[in-house]
Amino acid sequence: MDIQFCGANCLLFAGRQKRVVIDDNLADLGAKSITREGDVALFTSSHADPAQQPKLIVDRPGEYEIGDISIYGIAARAHIDEPGQQNATMYKILIDDLTILVTGHIYPELNDGQLENIGMVDIMFVPVGNNGYTLDGVDALKLIKKIEPKLVVPTHYDDPKLHFPVTQHSLDQAIHDLAMEPKETVAKLRIKPTDLSDTTQLVVLQRS
Repeated sequence: MDIQFCGANCLLFAGRQKRVVIDDNLADLGAKSITREGDVALFTSSHADPAQQPKLIVDRPGEYEIGDISIYGIAARAHIDEPGQQNATMYKILIDDLTILVTGHIYPELNDGQLENIGMVDIMFVPVGNNGYTLDGVDALKLIKKIEPKLVVPTHYDDPKLHFPVTQHSLDQAIHDLAMEPKETVAKLRIKPTDLSDTTQLVVLQRS
């Protein structure tokens, strides 16, 4: 399974026979949608339906099984929600003996129930763009310290090829705020459990 970063919060998990696409709102940002017919499409917040009809759209909490992939949607307060609201969904994905967490645009406070549902995390994808739109590096770091993943990959930072409603922090600014030195920069993420360290590491995934 290869994991690719496609800009904004959009991720592609691509295997030989299945593809899982997360937060493909690229068409709304001036880019081309990557979703194909037959894909499984996950959305962490409100969205427009893809032009190409995926096999399954998941945009709410719950448990889902797609072949050998297990997906757990966990309700969360969105970054712009009022207290008590939970209009966002985090996704815990179990695939190839790895546990992956995609946070989306959530508020940087998680309760004990949410942390228990998340459990141990191998790879965590977290947005860092800030300016009222999503988390910044400082708030992302708060989540990282609570969840303690083995690997962190930042998403949703400034991208000249995308037209965000508000200006996003640069990747350099986000890394500075995260106070973590990147272990490496890669075009695709191909990780086995044995590749992971016991301490949290940061990897930059290039936009595909």
